[in-house]
Amino acid sequence: MDLVTRIGAIALDQFRGWGHAAYFVAALLRAVPASLRRFSLVVAQVYAIGNRSLIIILASGLAVGFVLALQMYYALVTYGAAESLGLIVNLALVRELGPVVTGLLFAGRAGTSLTAEIGLMKAGEQLAAMELMAIDPKARVLAPRFIGGIVSMPILAVLFSAVGILGAYVVAVLLIGVDAGNFWSIMQTRVDVLRDVGNGLVKACVFGVICTIVALYQGFETDATPEGVAYATTRTVVISSLWVLGMDFILTALMFSTP
Repeated sequence: MDLVTRIGAIALDQFRGWGHAAYFVAALLRAVPASLRRFSLVVAQVYAIGNRSLIIILASGLAVGFVLALQMYYALVTYGAAESLGLIVNLALVRELGPVVTGLLFAGRAGTSLTAEIGLMKAGEQLAAMELMAIDPKARVLAPRFIGGIVSMPILAVLFSAVGILGAYVVAVLLIGVDAGNFWSIMQTRVDVLRDVGNGLVKACVFGVICTIVALYQGFETDATPEGVAYATTRTVVISSLWVLGMDFILTALMFSTP
């Protein structure tokens, strides 16, 4: 019976945690319309979340483009299909690597920053002070950051893919010697804007929602101690990364299961 009791207690704690998270998300969504009236706060968060993540996104996209072009060329040239290099690189980036790698980098850079910022505000009792002044901290602090994360993530994913394609062009055309016209023409004729690029943007939007909600929730619910804030930032990266990878599989199965 002790084992059954222990399992039941763990299950109840899990359900209680999920319910609390669902209540937090509902309250956050209710606070979004009010935060939109403070548009300057949203713009400031788009800058803080998106612009300050730009360097690592561009550098990572360029590196991924370099490596992807090299690996795909060595694989395709074996079968005499090197002319498909531009298409393979483009589809890999806009469908998969762009949204997923950007989501993981977003969780590691912007997500931890949001969690630490909110956690330190809680530890400094700034959120409690807002409540005492009849100011909803979800509308004043969390919702602008939530909107900023959702807006920033697709833009960063597009820039990642664009820089990755440029990096692949440099390696494939300028270094290896693939025909430039063939590199771009097959990409233009075989890549569908709605199916490929559009679905990649949908993935990026979903990942932006996930990473931002996880970061805000972990910061808002953390223990108001230095150890609690440090532990919350770690949980943000782990939970966000697992959700991004899991949702990527589900979305890929739904979007690209039919030819």
